[in-house]
Amino acid sequence: MEQLQAFDRSELAERDTPAPMTAARDIATIIGGAAMLAACGDGGGSPTPTPAPTPTSTPTPTATITPAQASRFLAQSTMGATKTMVADVVSNGYAGWISAQFALPRATAHWDWLVANGYTAATYINSTAGFDPTVWRQAIVEPDQLRQRVGLALLDMLVVGIDGLVLNWKQFAAAGYLDVLLDNAFGNYRNLLDAITTNAAMASFLTFLGNRKANTATGAQPDENYARELMQLFTLGLYQLNIDGSVKMSGGVPLETYTPSDVSQLARVFTGLSLATSVSNTPDRYRVPLIMNAALNETGSATFLGTTTSGGGLAAIKVALDTLFAHPNMPPFVSKQLIQHLVTSNPSSAYIGRVANIFADNGSGVRGDMKAVIRAILLDAEARSDAALSSTSAGKLREPVTRLTGWARAFGVTSPSNAWAIGDTSSSSTRLGQSIGRSQTVFNYFRPGYSPPNTAISSAGLVAPEFQITNELSVVAYVNYMSGLISNGTGDVKADYTDILTKASDSAILVDEINLVLAAGQLSAATVTTIRAAVDSISASTPAGQLNRVYTAILTTMASTDYLTLK
Repeated sequence: MEQLQAFDRSELAERDTPAPMTAARDIATIIGGAAMLAACGDGGGSPTPTPAPTPTSTPTPTATITPAQASRFLAQSTMGATKTMVADVVSNGYAGWISAQFALPRATAHWDWLVANGYTAATYINSTAGFDPTVWRQAIVEPDQLRQRVGLALLDMLVVGIDGLVLNWKQFAAAGYLDVLLDNAFGNYRNLLDAITTNAAMASFLTFLGNRKANTATGAQPDENYARELMQLFTLGLYQLNIDGSVKMSGGVPLETYTPSDVSQLARVFTGLSLATSVSNTPDRYRVPLIMNAALNETGSATFLGTTTSGGGLAAIKVALDTLFAHPNMPPFVSKQLIQHLVTSNPSSAYIGRVANIFADNGSGVRGDMKAVIRAILLDAEARSDAALSSTSAGKLREPVTRLTGWARAFGVTSPSNAWAIGDTSSSSTRLGQSIGRSQTVFNYFRPGYSPPNTAISSAGLVAPEFQITNELSVVAYVNYMSGLISNGTGDVKADYTDILTKASDSAILVDEINLVLAAGQLSAATVTTIRAAVDSISASTPAGQLNRVYTAILTTMASTDYLTLK
């Protein structure tokens, strides 16, 4: 469980050309095992959970916000900080920045970008072309960064993966689903449930598109996929919860939230949902909500979770979703996962309870108000207090895709041709091991309750969800892949190092700025010393040397355990 080991400085000597790939391989070898245990804290044994902070929904006011505190806040609330955004948070405060983000208009919809860039041409009818470019472009360059980050969290929870769609125009169907999440990110969770339930991509991914009522002659029963995952993953979870997220027990056994009968009865409600039209030579039918096909719909009664509905149709679906939305599990179940995706893998019960109470009532009698919930998560003392920086149970492993977007945003990555040729990054042997919108199952790339076995994390009863896609192979692949992107880009997707190159000759200034913007100021003194030594082993006397100093400082920062673990 060692922290970042010393780099082999001889492998980072100045080169005639700015391409540090060889050194990257050695760096990857050095830090491979350490990075996999990044969430173990100081490596001195099993982490001990720290006491819960004083229960308050907002942090104790301070006279000023430091740049490091602002960058940490942005690491939790955006796809990556920039120097301008750090200054904005310092100037306007956390709450002011959130309000300004809420006021921003929705960025160009993924669907509209695909149309504008010619992907409605017949040649793309059975293709996924265009999906990855619109995803990466929007995450990296659009100003509505809070919406982008919350949208990613929702996609991690309400999963649809483009490769699992049994539809034509897959890129449009998946893009339309992402638009649903982004459009509703600042709305009400109840409306979001409506939107995903009547979305073509979700219906295809969870196999309830054209779901048929029971056939007494053949014994066929309605598909139960959506009914089950809607309860298990999207709204309630497996076990009954208290408002603080703790599991309700009876005789030492967790109380289950629903029964197999609840699943089969609820499945009756989700029959008949079908595409609005049979016209398939354009993607348009995937953007509009599904309609009810009465011939396929079950109109008899259905009893689930203590509620009975009859008559079928969209009215029965409304009753079902209203019932789930009113369930006491909803606030803690959804709130905890949002906290995990944005701030920390192991929030205290007090933190969960504070946010869940806001989910249940925003102070004006409204349940499920996402703006209120987002504020509660990001402004809570457990999110904003510097005490987390020294806690062995606080923080989270950065998602691989946010590492890439964090680098891209920090250093002004653009794609002049608008091709955004980053592509599918889900390979764990050559790329990130994760790609936005490409999960293979509804359980996402990683599950919220995952704890790496036989580690100090699991021994302490903690979870580290992102470690489910983290191993020696994926760590090496990540470092090598990022090495190529940092130094060469991909296609015309390249960074602009003009500003950071002005600091290349002074390793202290160079590393300090990269530490602030990329790592939220969380590199330890020892790590900074190690990175500076690697940078200083490269001469700054030539333009190539200066570039290599910048590449080395960025790559070694992104390979360090201090960076990989966001506190």
